[in-house]
Amino acid sequence: MLTGKTALITGGAKGIGRAIALKIAEAHGNVALVYRGSEKQAEETKNELLAMGVKALSYQCDVSDFKATKEMVAQVIKDFGSLDILVNNAGITRDKLLIAMKEEDFDTVIATNLKGAFNMTKHAGSYFLKQRKGRIINISSVSGLMGNVGQCNYAAAKAGLIGLTKSTAKEMAVRGVTCNAIAPGFIDTDMTKDLKPEIRDEIIKLIPLKRLGQAEDIANLCVYLSSDLSDYITGEVIKVDGGLYI
Repeated sequence: MLTGKTALITGGAKGIGRAIALKIAEAHGNVALVYRGSEKQAEETKNELLAMGVKALSYQCDVSDFKATKEMVAQVIKDFGSLDILVNNAGITRDKLLIAMKEEDFDTVIATNLKGAFNMTKHAGSYFLKQRKGRIINISSVSGLMGNVGQCNYAAAKAGLIGLTKSTAKEMAVRGVTCNAIAPGFIDTDMTKDLKPEIRDEIIKLIPLKRLGQAEDIANLCVYLSSDLSDYITGEVIKVDGGLYI
């Protein structure tokens, strides 16, 4: 399905990013993994991808750094010879009630989760516009649609990502570039494993399907949006949340 195509995935070393990388490799796509601090996990994921018979390389980069992301995207294109898919998945949390949240907690989350996506979209998008084709997939969150207690920074960044998605879709459609967002609900990753059992149980009660999602649920949709099957879909925000936002 993705044979000969190259995907650049930020935050690709673990969690949802890793699942996306593996699914893209299953579809015979090549993968450029971008990580900031998870070097050991990035190396392990890269080796898994190589064992699947695709080309895979890892790149250390802070996505909030405009200059560094520009240089990294250029290097990816040089190394792979092309770039077809950008997945803006890098994200962090600094949860705290608004009244107790430090300015640094707010700024850091916005810088990584929102500005990081802007940086990557600008640099990769310029290449997509020139080749008149490309896929941009932003990993947002239902928190960006409905808010969440203790996550005013995270929810604001994810809501901003939805605005970025829609504006990018409108601007780049004329050159055949699509941009869509996926809004996961509660997914069983490192971010949710730290929840207290009683809080986890209360969350599951709110989900019509009565379970947390899996990273593969996000990855499956990401592969579809990366493929030619999604040629006429752009500017969409697709929830993968077990019905939480119904």
